[in-house]
Amino acid sequence: MSEKMIPLSVPCIQGNEWKYIKECLDTEWVSSAGGYVDRFEEKISEYTGVPFAIAVVNGTAALHIALLVAGVLPDDEVIVPTLTFIAPINAVRYICAHPVFMDCDEYYNIDASKTVKFLKENAIFSNGNAFNKTTNRRISAIIPVHVFGNAARIEEFQDICEEYNIRIIEDASESLGTYYTKGRFEGNYTGTVGDIGCFSFNGNKIITTGGGGMIVTRNDKYARRSRYISTQAKDDPVRYIHNETGYNYRITNIQAAMGVAQLENLDGFIGRKTVNYGIYREGISSIDGLRLADVPDYASQNHWFYSLQIDKDIYGMGRDGLMDHLLANNVQTRPVWYLNHLQKMYKGCQAYMIDRAVELWEQTLNLPCSSNLRKEDVMKVLEVL
Repeated sequence: MSEKMIPLSVPCIQGNEWKYIKECLDTEWVSSAGGYVDRFEEKISEYTGVPFAIAVVNGTAALHIALLVAGVLPDDEVIVPTLTFIAPINAVRYICAHPVFMDCDEYYNIDASKTVKFLKENAIFSNGNAFNKTTNRRISAIIPVHVFGNAARIEEFQDICEEYNIRIIEDASESLGTYYTKGRFEGNYTGTVGDIGCFSFNGNKIITTGGGGMIVTRNDKYARRSRYISTQAKDDPVRYIHNETGYNYRITNIQAAMGVAQLENLDGFIGRKTVNYGIYREGISSIDGLRLADVPDYASQNHWFYSLQIDKDIYGMGRDGLMDHLLANNVQTRPVWYLNHLQKMYKGCQAYMIDRAVELWEQTLNLPCSSNLRKEDVMKVLEVL
């Protein structure tokens, strides 16, 4: 019998998921109406400390709605990282706006210092808005992504964004449970410090609803508009009167029920991921040519993903070779996403001083990181490495 594969990231179903979903089935509240939708929103609001939470069908839908309610218009520009899953960049294109690509820092997040430099050197503030000198387009928003659960340095560009009237839309899809421990945002969770935050509950996230997402904000106007647009913009739900185009983005009661159950175990998931991060770090530190990527010292991380950095010249094997070697030994890994400024659809977009992202893309593999990953699984990965 072949040895069992150690997967990259799979859900951990060990709480009240069966109980809550069965209640949905027993009561026949299975679609976008039902008590668990409201309950999930309330629980996320309570957990993050933000007054408004709007549940939607997935994280990409959350980003799409966030851009709309933040006032991003067709032909505007939105500053985005090149190193991220493609969802936020696609969401920018959904509304016919243009991405401007930024490099990443040592934590795989958008480079805050280069972002400030770009705005100071390339933006003109006129009539209450920032305009790109190169394209003459309005720069209306920025989407910092908290990559792999690492808190982005939003504090460093918050002031200039406020000065230039640029909305901050946080993509916190990967960072539920991460919070700042130093600086202006001390004690605040990622997703709660910008104008709008977006979470994902895809199957590989730290908690999952199978699919699903959430918009959070402290702005009552943004919250009301998000709820309105994401539920088909119904002005009279009885007579089906709609005064503008809306979207069928509401999460289902079944998904929300699973989300409530998963959220009850979030702290336990983070605890296990933190322990496994420590085991990985200690083991990898003794292997020449390999290192486990650092996490920010200004935040408490959820450790969603673990990033292995490979020095090919010292280790004797590069990223792709090591990925094949691990797979041959029943360990699933994956490289970092292909850089978005190089994607076919976005090659013509402006990209600013990108170099570190290329280096990290070339040398990084993500290691198995499931919330139910056992110590013996981690030790097996280390043995193969």
